[in-house]
Amino acid sequence: MVKDLSGLSVQYIKGVGPRRAALLKRLGISTVRDALYYLPYRYEDRRDIRKISELGTLPSLKYGSLLPLGGCAVPLQTALGRVIAKGIIKLRGNKKLFELTVSDGSGVIKAKWFNQPFMQKRFELGSEVVLSGTVRPAYRGKGLEMENPEYEIVSDEGALPTAEKHVMIHTGRIAPVYRATEGLSSRQLRGIIHSVLEAHMGEVNDPVPGEILRRCGLPGLKESIMGCHFPEAEADIESLAAWQGDCQRRLSFDELFMLELGLAAIKNSRSREKGIAFGAGGDLILRLRQSLPFSLTRGQEKAVEDILGDMKAPCPMNRLLQGDVGSGKTVCALMAMLFAVESGYQAALMAPTEILAGQHYINMRKIILELGLKVCLLTGSIKERPLDEIAEGKVDIVIGTHALIEEGIRFGRLGLAVIDEQHRFGVRQRSVLRKKAHNPDILIMTATPIPRTLAMTLYGDLDCSVIDSLPPGRTPVAATVLSPAEKSRVYSIISEEVKSGGQVYVVYPVIEESEKTSLKSAILGAEAMKKIFPALRVSLIHGRLRYEEREAIMMDFKRGDIDILVSTTVIEVGVDVPNASLMVIVHAERFGLSQLHQLRGRVGRGMRRSRCILLAYAPLGEEAQRRLDVMSRTSDGFEVAEEDLSIRGQGELMGVKQSGMPDLRVADILRDAGLLEAARKEAFNLFDKDPRLEGFPELRSCLENFWKGKVELFKTA
Repeated sequence: MVKDLSGLSVQYIKGVGPRRAALLKRLGISTVRDALYYLPYRYEDRRDIRKISELGTLPSLKYGSLLPLGGCAVPLQTALGRVIAKGIIKLRGNKKLFELTVSDGSGVIKAKWFNQPFMQKRFELGSEVVLSGTVRPAYRGKGLEMENPEYEIVSDEGALPTAEKHVMIHTGRIAPVYRATEGLSSRQLRGIIHSVLEAHMGEVNDPVPGEILRRCGLPGLKESIMGCHFPEAEADIESLAAWQGDCQRRLSFDELFMLELGLAAIKNSRSREKGIAFGAGGDLILRLRQSLPFSLTRGQEKAVEDILGDMKAPCPMNRLLQGDVGSGKTVCALMAMLFAVESGYQAALMAPTEILAGQHYINMRKIILELGLKVCLLTGSIKERPLDEIAEGKVDIVIGTHALIEEGIRFGRLGLAVIDEQHRFGVRQRSVLRKKAHNPDILIMTATPIPRTLAMTLYGDLDCSVIDSLPPGRTPVAATVLSPAEKSRVYSIISEEVKSGGQVYVVYPVIEESEKTSLKSAILGAEAMKKIFPALRVSLIHGRLRYEEREAIMMDFKRGDIDILVSTTVIEVGVDVPNASLMVIVHAERFGLSQLHQLRGRVGRGMRRSRCILLAYAPLGEEAQRRLDVMSRTSDGFEVAEEDLSIRGQGELMGVKQSGMPDLRVADILRDAGLLEAARKEAFNLFDKDPRLEGFPELRSCLENFWKGKVELFKTA
């Protein structure tokens, strides 16, 4: 937000210089702007200045006892006094201790700093100091002491300074605590950042329109930056700790506002681009509907209506189709592809793995051929590639992996690109596929339910359709958590399932065992299953097998020629075996929540009642226990996704880092969900009124800097 200061090196700030500038660079601080936005990660309340006689120690805190992690359970105490003695005490091993004795007339306290003899020069006898730290009983004799306290040398006049004489930044206030690095302490950072604020706050301009700030009840930028670093005396420490102070919320809003402005710019730009106005009669879709053994659900019908409505419009479609595992997204995508082909264009479907691409091809090929159309599969391991026919437009539908976006692949008339499991690709790959033709329509499918807050960030530039119900006859798959001591019960359940006509997945976290881990492996698991169930047909599939081998195994399983399929997570996405009715996940505690939900979704795809067994090994960590509790409590994908976001945080979930979106350094989409809603509303309203932000040049400049290197927001004509 502080564009004018992004080119000013921090080296020239008072107290920095070349050596400290190199240390600051380790923390990502190279410019004055970087320093302004290097925010505290926590705060310590050092406001309550007490008489030394009023200081107390916790009864359990004896000398030499360990402090709780972060010192959170031990209150900091602050006292003001005059230096009455100082000196160096020699310890064993050539070590030294600097000891300062301070009195305020009501009592005496000693402050000690280990291996810092140079500090003797900083204090003068008679000078007044403020000390903040954890108070302990003295190691020798009576009285109190503080180890390595924060300190402030205030004056030599025997009285607290006025604001004009001295500004306390380390003690006597709510003090910011910064993440430091070797050679540069949090205290030193506090001093440097205070110098930056003193020297350059006057140059900070606020790019966000005042009426937006007023509507959102947020303070100005200068006030907010200052308040985040050095909160006012009356600030609420609990709000600050939760990052919910007004100044903190303002800086979080700025990031979310810039994010949503960028998404609004992308969406606005696309809405003005000339695309394809598909105008088919819909005969192919009608013939498909007549061939289906089922009717579409209400959610599917609404999704198809949304998609075809977009395709008929003259601007490119950019739509996200969300639906839980087994909700019927693929048939909606097939209808869209048929609509494109009937209008005289080609359609492509891109999947993240060869297994999933092959699955789509197997499921769609017969239907497509019966409609008189030509389809091909294009993956990295397939050597026979009809590239000339694709380039000449003779292949109607191309299904494949990222091989579709390789340089040598050209389409004759690509009109629609369907991308399955978008979060496994990223924005850039989506963009490359778009460039294979002139503004084709884009339909993105995901079976990973996305929390609303995440959808507004990762997919905020897209229109969204949600299929929120399962097809008739399909029932939710319940999950049961069992321990290794209950393995015999697991074996009985497997045996009963196969006897009743069902098929079983047994999923392991690794292919083979290793000295580095005690995890059970798929290879040994398959051997064990063959011994335990000699009369059953057991097979093994994993990622090291060639594509042709994996495809053959999956076809055998789908035909019912395999009773128990032992696997790694290679079957996590997209495999459709309607007769598979039991999923056993070994070492379930080692899988992520989203992954567990995806694996559970491999069963329950037919009319058989299905279930999922989560075999969990102790000891269970807190997060692992929480994941298993969620799985056993609900089968609702969107509820699972919200819990996943809560457990893992925004940084890990859905591949945010590789999604091509700008990093959020201050805001947190879970914590700041309300701010995100407000930021999105204000951003899109502003773009409706001023699509090129011509009335807000400074805001436009900040926006371009925020998105720099990610997407070109304002294309020049």
